[in-house]
Amino acid sequence: MTFKSSLTALAMPVIILGGILGGIVTPTEAASIAVAYALFIGVFVYRTLTFKSFYMMLVRTARIMGVIFVIIAFAGILGWWMSFERIPQLIAETVLGLSENRYTVIALIICLLLVVGMIMDITAILIILAPVLVPLTESVGLEPIHAGIIFVLALNISLMTPPVGACLFVLSSVTGEKIERISIKLLPFLAAEVAILFAFAFWEDAAMWLPRMLGYAH
Repeated sequence: MTFKSSLTALAMPVIILGGILGGIVTPTEAASIAVAYALFIGVFVYRTLTFKSFYMMLVRTARIMGVIFVIIAFAGILGWWMSFERIPQLIAETVLGLSENRYTVIALIICLLLVVGMIMDITAILIILAPVLVPLTESVGLEPIHAGIIFVLALNISLMTPPVGACLFVLSSVTGEKIERISIKLLPFLAAEVAILFAFAFWEDAAMWLPRMLGYAH
């Protein structure tokens, strides 16, 4: 009975992932549709969403987003300062000048992205480091899509690493737990994601089978 009554709520992930993976909507549009769907089933299906509870949700959302925007703002300032001082470029030139071996260079790129991702915003990293790293990946024979997969996986991991992991602050705001406690609990998952990242980086067929199947790569 409980499962039957929760089917309408369980349909939300299907709507979100189905819409995105099916190419019907963008992630932003899927989020908007999910919010509208949640409001609909909360008001007309479960009848638990009242005007007062809706108002309290808006207040809580504003508080959470306020914290996130402050973090993003300071991360942007830090990224601007590091860009002005050319720190990422200097780090890249120093680290990547250590070897010309393909796999060593890939490992160094991953380590660089993971370390820089701990202290900079993802957008700033892409703007600053992409022009430096993309020609390097081409020089060691990485396909652009394969390099993009490595970049995206590495930068997604950086969203959950302190001290500037945006997802950590979201979790802290939502759950009320300290960032330090959340970071410790995330360590096994981060280790697994880093292992997958290195596996995809060094095992090209595993990373590229889907793009090749869809005709985006050869």
